[in-house]
Amino acid sequence: MGRPRAATQPSATGGAASFLTGLVVGSHGRHCVVETPEGTRVICHPRGKKLGVVVGDRVRWQPSQDEGVIEAIDERRNLLYRQDELRTKSFAANLDQVLILVAAEPEFSEHQLARALIACEAEHIDPLIVLNKADLAAPFARAWQRLAPYRAMGYTVLPIAAKPRAAPAAAAVPAADAPPPCALEDLSARLHGHTTLILGPSGAGKSTLINRLVPGAAVLTGEISQALNSGKHTTTTTTWYWLDAAKNGALIDSPGFQEFGLRHIDPMQLAAYMPDLKPHVAGCRFYNCTHLHEPGCGVIAAVDSSAESAVGPHPISASRYNIYSYLFRELKAGPG
Repeated sequence: MGRPRAATQPSATGGAASFLTGLVVGSHGRHCVVETPEGTRVICHPRGKKLGVVVGDRVRWQPSQDEGVIEAIDERRNLLYRQDELRTKSFAANLDQVLILVAAEPEFSEHQLARALIACEAEHIDPLIVLNKADLAAPFARAWQRLAPYRAMGYTVLPIAAKPRAAPAAAAVPAADAPPPCALEDLSARLHGHTTLILGPSGAGKSTLINRLVPGAAVLTGEISQALNSGKHTTTTTTWYWLDAAKNGALIDSPGFQEFGLRHIDPMQLAAYMPDLKPHVAGCRFYNCTHLHEPGCGVIAAVDSSAESAVGPHPISASRYNIYSYLFRELKAGPG
């Protein structure tokens, strides 16, 4: 399977001059909601099965009775998507940044976080890691420590408490190097003027955060399932929310994900999408090094080594190298 395709040329059924323009602000299956420049929202369907429309697309469409037909998609700046053995799932297009929400509790999957970051790197989209439930002192301290390699890579990690507990004393700095929770106003300022996709596993508090950032957003709040250590999926559609009445920025909510396939990534390019590995690739003896077993590998030499012996600015944590090894073998094996 290759990259999702989007037809960008009008069909032969009408002239381009007769088409209306719009922004895709909602999608579920092959049903889309298109917002016109005047703010009217119309249910539309793409013409033909090959026209893969996603939220964030700028489209050309024409009315058809009470609904509309999307005839063409304007050229995209980027497209964030995942791909496994069975299918390709497109999240959204024309993004400025991706907010990856994880929580102190339930414990987040570092593999899942790494996959989302790699997908962002491959599309040159800025990621923003937000650690929720900073008011849970002990779980937050553990989660903050687990994110230390990501902060060292230069990723921004913001601690927040989207739904603070009644006892604010628990929100006192729970880890020696952790800042206090970021105010929602500060997070809003980072979103202002940008189109941001919010991703996160179920139970991370995504719906709660959206409701606080976008007052009035009709998003169900998921309750954590203790038995599964995972929350319930509460949304089945991808939805665009304007951050304010002046439309100075938008937040896109996508269904929760449990797996994040990267079958569209070339395994030999994987290290280039991992900022802690990338600087050490230049130290490899062989140009086609897989960084798994070759002698003279700059990446292997940097794993859990001292800064003096590493070929590059920082050593690589063992957990991050294990993620790379797992993903490389998964991608190399291919389908089946």
